[in-house]
Amino acid sequence: MKKWISLQAELGNFHQRETIYVFSLKMSFLAVILSSVILVLVLPVLLLLGLLPLPLMDAIRYGVVFSWLTSGAISGALAMLSGSAIHDLSVSRAEFERLSRTDALSGLLNRRAFTEALDSIDEVASLVIFDLDRFKAINDQYGHASGDAVIVAISQMLANIFGAEGLVARLGGEEFAVIVCGGSADERLARVEGVKVLVSESVIPIDGGEVRITISAGVADIWPGQKKEVVYAAADKALYLAKALGRNRVVHESERLQPAWQRQVVDGEDADINRHFSNSEAARYGHGI
Repeated sequence: MKKWISLQAELGNFHQRETIYVFSLKMSFLAVILSSVILVLVLPVLLLLGLLPLPLMDAIRYGVVFSWLTSGAISGALAMLSGSAIHDLSVSRAEFERLSRTDALSGLLNRRAFTEALDSIDEVASLVIFDLDRFKAINDQYGHASGDAVIVAISQMLANIFGAEGLVARLGGEEFAVIVCGGSADERLARVEGVKVLVSESVIPIDGGEVRITISAGVADIWPGQKKEVVYAAADKALYLAKALGRNRVVHESERLQPAWQRQVVDGEDADINRHFSNSEAARYGHGI
């Protein structure tokens, strides 16, 4: 009996109040059936013992009516209360789960939810890590409220562009991540380039004025069966290259360092890049340590 009742509660979608009424009716019928079974078993015994003041059939009829009026009504009311409590808990749990997976400022997925989503991807796609260029300067010059306004504006742009087909998350601070699905690798890369242009051309209103900002991105392709930590590391390194190249650009994991690239690296960043990559990677890129 306990298992049956638990099953009804587990199978019911208590997000919907209609389920509470169905649950209550089931519990009422169950209570009446149990009461009727008990009457059928007990009344003949009372009759044999001479303790039944009525004919057996009359006693059964009165007992069934009494079961409906008492057991059915009481159990139904209790089931209604229990169902309402389950409904409230279900809604609260769903809201808690949503909040635990959502970034409070941007409304996008948070790092935890994005990591879970990335691990579940088993199709050809692209992972993009975005980072706002010189975002700290906005916070320092205009205040954190203005920085928050920029985060919200960029979040809306990314959600509008990728939200229908991909997954968008704020990893923390000024860093975002997107899983771009559909199309060829070149088409996905073109969409990312479009985001870079859109951001650079946008004027973002802040308290008492407006600001402009640019964005850098590192892109790595996802293939079925590929380890996601490898994909993430590749996109992260590509983002590092985009930053080192002067920011406001998109770098794909397949790009290689060229002599012209080396000439663009400002003094002091060259050593940082060498520290970021292993000796084998630096040698492969033609950038000695």
